Amino acid sequence: MSVHSEIKRVTTNTLKELKKKNEKIACLTAYDFSMATLVDAAGIELILVGDSASNVMAGHETTLPITLDQMIYHAQGVVRGVKRALVVVDLPFGSYQGNSEEALRSAIKIMKESGAHAVKMEGGKEIEESIIRVLSAGIPVMGHLGLTPQSIYKFGTYTVRAKEDEEAELLIENAKLLQELGCFALVLEKIPAKLATLVSQQIEIPTVGIGAGNGCDGQILVVHDMLGINKDFSPRFLRRYADLAGIMHGAFTSYIEDVKSGDFPNQKESY
Repeated sequence: MSVHSEIKRVTTNTLKELKKKNEKIACLTAYDFSMATLVDAAGIELILVGDSASNVMAGHETTLPITLDQMIYHAQGVVRGVKRALVVVDLPFGSYQGNSEEALRSAIKIMKESGAHAVKMEGGKEIEESIIRVLSAGIPVMGHLGLTPQSIYKFGTYTVRAKEDEEAELLIENAKLLQELGCFALVLEKIPAKLATLVSQQIEIPTVGIGAGNGCDGQILVVHDMLGINKDFSPRFLRRYADLAGIMHGAFTSYIEDVKSGDFPNQKESY
């Protein structure tokens, strides 16, 4: 049983309460019904339907190609599989930057068509208007600072962000701004651990780290990475909790052998 099994539904308020109690928040991604059901049943607090689906589900090099409708398709499956966790959906690249009306339309479409509980948006001051517009419709927003994969072509690299003082100060300012605007939580991706700890201490909303050290209020990993399904990605921050690629390969080769040898199906497996 999970430590939080007494909580019926995790809400944005639950996460704030966990931070107040100094209790860490466990988060993972999911992109389909089957995976979401398993992740939720384990007692996770937050499931992110990430635009990382672009990479792990569709095989794209970046998160940029995934569309709003594709994100909704993934989110619908996840929501159907979840009884307890808070489900947050990434607004994909091009669906909110630079146009607050489009941001609102995108967020409303996700909420209405998927049944998810919140959206996530990458960036700080530069998307302020979009965040205000989405929040004004009563849609909870999770922020995302540090390495923002949707801006990969601007940065040109996936290396650690905010190592220089100027960028670190800007990140702290943006974190405070996102809190002021009304974001309920904040992802901090691939920034120095000291900076992430400082941000987490200076704001009241929970921070969720990925490659941002142990000082954040919670942690998130891509489920395919932590399960060892995806073998090509090995950043320093990733801990693999299983080698599912090896287990699955073994299962597939055994199945092929059994089919070829005529051992499957046997009499018991036939009608």
